[in-house]
Amino acid sequence: MTQKNPLAPGQTGTPTPGRTGAGGVSVSGAADIAAFLKTAAAVGPPKVPGERGRLVFALDATASREPTWGMAQEIQGQMFTEAARVGTLDIQLVFFRGMGECRSSGWVADAAKLKALMGKVSCIGGQTQIGRVLAHAAEEAAERRIHAVVYVGDAMEESLDDLCGKAGRLAMANVPVFLFLEGGDPVAEHAYREIARITRGAFARFDPGAAAQLAELLRAVAAFASGGRLALADAAKGSRGAQLLLGQMR
Repeated sequence: MTQKNPLAPGQTGTPTPGRTGAGGVSVSGAADIAAFLKTAAAVGPPKVPGERGRLVFALDATASREPTWGMAQEIQGQMFTEAARVGTLDIQLVFFRGMGECRSSGWVADAAKLKALMGKVSCIGGQTQIGRVLAHAAEEAAERRIHAVVYVGDAMEESLDDLCGKAGRLAMANVPVFLFLEGGDPVAEHAYREIARITRGAFARFDPGAAAQLAELLRAVAAFASGGRLALADAAKGSRGAQLLLGQMR
């Protein structure tokens, strides 16, 4: 069993050489986002009425992710805002960085606490640890149901076979993984799509630094996790992403 690591605000880890971001990235357009939302509409069992949504929010915090980390600090509040429209949502922050450091926070129920946790974390160069994220989420799901896992990253530097095996554990627990790729790394995209396929989740790309694109997608997932598919009808009143999702569901 993977040991749970509480978020340690004062720990910075050991710096290692960072990797560069993907160059010459391709731009994700409306068709890409629409395809993601179409897939998202079909995943996961209906949510039990009155049940609090539980979402694991996982981020690559290696050196190349530093610009997006700051962006995510602002965007995460919008997930809570959207969730509040349709239900309730608890979020657990998971991040990795440096030489094998992978940590998780407790479950938080408001945006201010999550933003404060993220504000205590700095990005440090290192290799991806997506496998540890998936294994941790599976352990959490074994203790109590998780409605969705969100992962935001820009690379994949692990064994795809190993990641697929860990994704299978989440699939057996009916936990969809929604993966968001910043940029156009083809190796990462292939891996992210496979994880999404296995867990019956979804994949989407977003442009580097495109806060609006990522926020739209995260709001849609938050609505799904907190209120189930039917609750998206209410969320669609103020969210283009949710409107696209509902359009695909009809």
